[in-house]
Amino acid sequence: MVDDAPSPARSGKGTVKQSSRMSRQRRTEWRVGCLFVAPACAGFIVFYLVPMIRGVQISFTDWDLLTSARWVGLDNYRALLRDEHFGGALVTTLIYVIVNITTQTIAGLGIAVLMQRISQSMVIRSLLLVPWLVPNVTVAVITLFVLDPNVGLVNHLLSMIGTRPIAFYGNPHLAIFTVALVNSWRNMGYTALLIFAGMQTVPTMVYEAAQLDGASVWRTFRSITLPLIRPILVMVVVVSMIGSFQIFDTVAVATKGGPIGKTRVIYFYIYEKAFQQGQMGYAAAMAVVLLLIILVMTVLQLKVTRATETDLD
Repeated sequence: MVDDAPSPARSGKGTVKQSSRMSRQRRTEWRVGCLFVAPACAGFIVFYLVPMIRGVQISFTDWDLLTSARWVGLDNYRALLRDEHFGGALVTTLIYVIVNITTQTIAGLGIAVLMQRISQSMVIRSLLLVPWLVPNVTVAVITLFVLDPNVGLVNHLLSMIGTRPIAFYGNPHLAIFTVALVNSWRNMGYTALLIFAGMQTVPTMVYEAAQLDGASVWRTFRSITLPLIRPILVMVVVVSMIGSFQIFDTVAVATKGGPIGKTRVIYFYIYEKAFQQGQMGYAAAMAVVLLLIILVMTVLQLKVTRATETDLD
């Protein structure tokens, strides 16, 4: 009787060929992956990493953009500790960040819940993105007219109920809050869509089980929706915080840092020092400190909120 089973030698050759074929496939996939990632890596190196390293170098120099840079060591950083305007700009920026993130996240969350419960129309989603698609400079120009104390639409409506005109951008106590709320309005639609996308990942069976147990709408939202979309909310807050620290264009167009410096955020102060006063080294030192602040706050947020964990498992 002839045994048709493959010999160990043939079996070994087949295994070697199969392993070689898989190895070639992996190398091909790796090359294709590198080909797709290369443009992004090149852009990061050219437009982010190299300028960042150059900025750190400039922060240790005294450079006015016209003459050669002179090495001054840590003098720029020591000067920051004595600069009251730098501290004031940081405080103003923190006020803006807190107001902007709070209102933008709460409004976006509310809109996302309404979209989930009332309407998921593609038209509504598109309309929510319209303010976000408009550049900040354009939004600033539009709101300058809309909020104008003399001819603005908002003050015209307020006058109809007997309220005196309000200089939203001209009042030292209201200006930074006005800038924050204007940018919150611009970004809340995009934030709502991100949160809405996160809500779609929650299994419907979880909501059905809550209904069977007699849970109210508020209890379902507080005990099910919020915990399950925590990673999305953390991502939204972190991205919003980083973007809020970089506010510049609305301030530059609408208030130019006024009135009496009440809207001089840190980015605008860096711009003033670098390009209006010619203190590029000092401005670079402020930029480095701002980078460290954002980095620390981002890491703390991710740690405290357990952003990498999910309750869906």
